[in-house]
Amino acid sequence: MDKEGYYSTGQFMKLAHVTKKTLRYYDEKNILKPAMVTETGNRYYTDMELAKLQQIMLLKYLGFSLNDIKEMQVDDADKHFINTSLNIQLKLVEDRIEQLQLVAKTIKEATGNIREEQDIDWTRLFDLIHVNDLETVLKNQYKNASNIMARINLHRLYSVNKQGWFQWIFEQLDLHKGQRILELGCGAGNIWVENKESIPKGVNVVVSDISDGMLRDARREIGDMEDIFSYTVCECEAIPFEDNSFDIVIANHVLFYCDDIGAACREIRRVLKPGGVFICGTYGCNHMKEVSRLVSDFDDRIVLAAENLYESFGKENGAGILSEVFDEVEWRQYEDSLLVTEAEPLISYVLSCHGNQNQYISDRYKEFRSFMKRRLSNGFHITKDAGIFVAK
Repeated sequence: MDKEGYYSTGQFMKLAHVTKKTLRYYDEKNILKPAMVTETGNRYYTDMELAKLQQIMLLKYLGFSLNDIKEMQVDDADKHFINTSLNIQLKLVEDRIEQLQLVAKTIKEATGNIREEQDIDWTRLFDLIHVNDLETVLKNQYKNASNIMARINLHRLYSVNKQGWFQWIFEQLDLHKGQRILELGCGAGNIWVENKESIPKGVNVVVSDISDGMLRDARREIGDMEDIFSYTVCECEAIPFEDNSFDIVIANHVLFYCDDIGAACREIRRVLKPGGVFICGTYGCNHMKEVSRLVSDFDDRIVLAAENLYESFGKENGAGILSEVFDEVEWRQYEDSLLVTEAEPLISYVLSCHGNQNQYISDRYKEFRSFMKRRLSNGFHITKDAGIFVAK
């Protein structure tokens, strides 16, 4: 019997080029369930299951185990999650391409060394083709990219202030020709991507991150601007540049992740030129407080953050920390709030948090989504309490 909007098992197998055995196996492993099973045992699927199967097949192609794939999925899907997943999958494919290109280049160099009777760097070759390490890196990057994208999307979609966060920070930089800038913890390079047309000629920007994967994302997103941008992997506590190298150093929502914030501040001051400026983004104790209350109403065991990052370095205590190293410290508030009208982007945000929420949501995802839709039916206001310290 045909059902509108549904595919029979046979139709689904034909569309996805998979066997019935594969579908049953994914069902048993709780990776892919049919959308509906009739009383007679007939199984039906929708486009959402097709999208989830595509994600599974691509992640398998990239070398992930089924256990990894299960961790990287949500138990339900919708267009918002599918769009986000496809964007992140694209980044993973691009990373794999870059890795394979590097392997190819190294093999060519090895064959050249053989022709010229030179020694081959076997260690480098083995390092490059160590698949398990690469899969770990890609898995971590998938999670990081997913989390960052979820947070940025929520603010981009529902911020009341039409001047976005990254545009506002760029405005505070007040860049001029001849300046040299260092960004620590660049993420996907959004400060520069969202302000490309406003970057003055003649500036030099060093973009850095502790994650080589995030740095590759930034390089791709920023694009062909080698005359302005260069890229380096580094930590805030060990900046690989000489004293008095930069006019401006930027650390947007970065310092509270440092193991030694004082050491990071001293390093930043060391590489700043006399009169240089440190732009440091963070948030206060009221930031996004309504979200914690909301998920607690669903299950009071949920804690969205194992620790409150603002307690390490935030609006309330940041000036005192910075004043130990810098001569002048000023706080600039970014005036904004969120008015969220759709559940899915906020759910993505909740799932991206560093707390225990997945422990209590993953098996009850459909129930959680219904709860969120009810609570957001008339719009949901969220406080934003963020800004930058300007230290000189």
